[in-house]
Amino acid sequence: MGRGGSRGGGGGGSGGGGREEAADPLQPLFETKEAKGRAAYKLFAGTIMVGICLIWLYRIVQVIPRGGGDHDYDQEGRSWARIGMFMAELGFGFYWIITQPVRFNVRYRLPFIDRLSSRYEDKLPGVDIFVCTADPVMEPPTLVINTVLSVMSYNYPPEKLSVYLSDDGGSESTFYALLEASHFSKYWIPFCKKFNVEPRNPEAYFAQETYHDQEWLAIKIKYEEMKNRIESAAAQERISQEIRDQHKGFSEWNDKVTKQNHQSIVQIIIDGRDTKAVDKEGCQLPTLVYMAREKRPEWPHNFKAGAMNSLIRVSSEISNGSIILNVDCDMYANNADSIREALCFFMDEKRGHEIAFVQHPQHYNNITQNDLYSNNNHVVNQVELAGIGGYYAALYCGTGCFHRRESLSGRKYCKDYRGNKDIEANKNFEKKVNELEEVSKVLANCSYETDTQWGKEMGLVYGCAVEDIVTGLTIQCRGWKSMYYNPERKAFLGVAPTTLDIALVQFKRWSEGMFQIFFSKYCPFIYGNGKIKLGAQMGYCIYLLWATLSLPILYYVIVPPLYLLHGISLFPKVSSLWFIPFAYVFIAKSVFSLIEALNCGSTIKIWWNLQRMWMIRRTTAFLFAFIDVIIKQLGLSQTAFVLTSKVITEDVSKRYEQEIMEFGSSSIMFTMLGTFAILNLSCLVGATFKMVVLQDCGALENLISQIFLCGMMVLINFPIYEAMFFRKDKGCLPFTVMFKSLVLASLACLIMPMI
Repeated sequence: MGRGGSRGGGGGGSGGGGREEAADPLQPLFETKEAKGRAAYKLFAGTIMVGICLIWLYRIVQVIPRGGGDHDYDQEGRSWARIGMFMAELGFGFYWIITQPVRFNVRYRLPFIDRLSSRYEDKLPGVDIFVCTADPVMEPPTLVINTVLSVMSYNYPPEKLSVYLSDDGGSESTFYALLEASHFSKYWIPFCKKFNVEPRNPEAYFAQETYHDQEWLAIKIKYEEMKNRIESAAAQERISQEIRDQHKGFSEWNDKVTKQNHQSIVQIIIDGRDTKAVDKEGCQLPTLVYMAREKRPEWPHNFKAGAMNSLIRVSSEISNGSIILNVDCDMYANNADSIREALCFFMDEKRGHEIAFVQHPQHYNNITQNDLYSNNNHVVNQVELAGIGGYYAALYCGTGCFHRRESLSGRKYCKDYRGNKDIEANKNFEKKVNELEEVSKVLANCSYETDTQWGKEMGLVYGCAVEDIVTGLTIQCRGWKSMYYNPERKAFLGVAPTTLDIALVQFKRWSEGMFQIFFSKYCPFIYGNGKIKLGAQMGYCIYLLWATLSLPILYYVIVPPLYLLHGISLFPKVSSLWFIPFAYVFIAKSVFSLIEALNCGSTIKIWWNLQRMWMIRRTTAFLFAFIDVIIKQLGLSQTAFVLTSKVITEDVSKRYEQEIMEFGSSSIMFTMLGTFAILNLSCLVGATFKMVVLQDCGALENLISQIFLCGMMVLINFPIYEAMFFRKDKGCLPFTVMFKSLVLASLACLIMPMI
């Protein structure tokens, strides 16, 4: 979307549910639509369930010892292998059952922002926006301030908008960048509203627009000059004295200040209460605040959860907006009317008072044509998360989420609660900026939370790598409901991983944190029992049990190929009736998965890449997550947070755009992938060679299922073979990885006959 339209912060915009001339006070501010075809899907799922039960029955029959008589060809395998297959298929089956309730209850929400504007334009609530960053190297200041500028430019009354940047890196470079952004905002915000610009992230906007009129060029030049100043200052790794003299806030930094050891820093860069804080056209600017909470080596800082809790307290002192939006520093606002759309849920007369938060899906602006690393999972966003939201139990995903401040601050919902209809922020008009800053610094101190409920009953919950998920669950268990909203125009766009290593590290952290929740007191089946619906509990476990999927997948990737190589069948013959449920479940689920993906906007290539990435994740990231959680349960290690870099080199970016998988390191995950790839290829080639030489048609009938499984693994692993044997660029698999993989695969093939 380019330019066109008139300036105005009123109710203009996309209006997710439509627009209308008049608004009846009795009409809801949003509507709910159920997905079509639910009855047909339930019938289909019933047939899959029958097939799964028949598979389990077959495995039980095979496992039960039978005395006497000669053993046929199929029974020569070791009994432990049959038991292992049964356990793996039991795991697959139970996980599939857990995924079904959300598919039975898919619902879509549609807001009406014109109705909101006509009723509540003069009573819109104060909104505090939290942007979190943690490292100026991995999350460059220019990336951060582009996100800040995008949220400052919302179509919303600026006097009711406050933006807070939490800098856990405590970097004066980031502070300087925010100071520069505050100056640029005086030109950027009126430009956005005058021409109805989308997106309102300057970097993204100028990358996609090619206008060359005088006003467009003038604002672009101002942006480039600002960007160059910020990058130049960051490259010098020290702010010059000339720059430091521009603002009193630089006095907070000295030689003793480090990332992990510094005092609380709170600086109100734009005071929204000040009538002189205006843009170039004389319109009010939003409040803009920089915060770096205190960090000391001897005090736990609780990662992002600690930063968010400090923001909640500091913002309550400065602006106290009733609604809080939190976004990651790389997740910029892509829809200028997102706040108004979210408020349709909070301010609906019938159900609004029940709603604690409204979660948007995560989308990315750097996805390749065929989504190489499957970052934009269409089915998850449009089906699974919408299905959990159908139970009013949408997951809190840590970014792109609007919160009711009261629910995030620990308040329990009660039936008498009707919300604050006149939700004007209670700002401290009588206090001067310096006074507010000094008071706020105390709220961001390390010791403030001592002997309080912060991190337990108040704010985000501590002690988990995915503090967002467990926090959302605790809020719902206090009686609140949550909404999932996936608008036609994406509300937020972020930066997706562009290398396989970073993508796997990210999924390892997510799956580890979620599996940790399952083992904790916050397990949905225990903590949520009687508080949220069973379907919602199972919906949570779709993700909480990601790590456990590594075990059955690992078994399927290793054992059937090895038994194939030695001519031992683990599946029924093609001529057997028992073969039918195996074939039906696999074909039906695969075909439905493809149709579902196509219906959600994917292509066949995107779907195929997703199958590859699920296999890769389950055999690496999920496996290590499973192991780490078990080790933590034994008390042998502590939770750690791994930040993923948003910076990539030019050659990596080029290969990513060409959809060439990026390896390039000797990660143990890549060694495992190489081992599994070589193992399946070797077993397929070896078994095929034996059958061709021996011309054993009976063996083919017995082993066709394992041949098919190996063949599928070989096809899925094609990029790994390419990176291992054919590619010569810097993103290929190193020789050491190839050597280790060959050795490990060979050992597996040699050891197999001895077991």
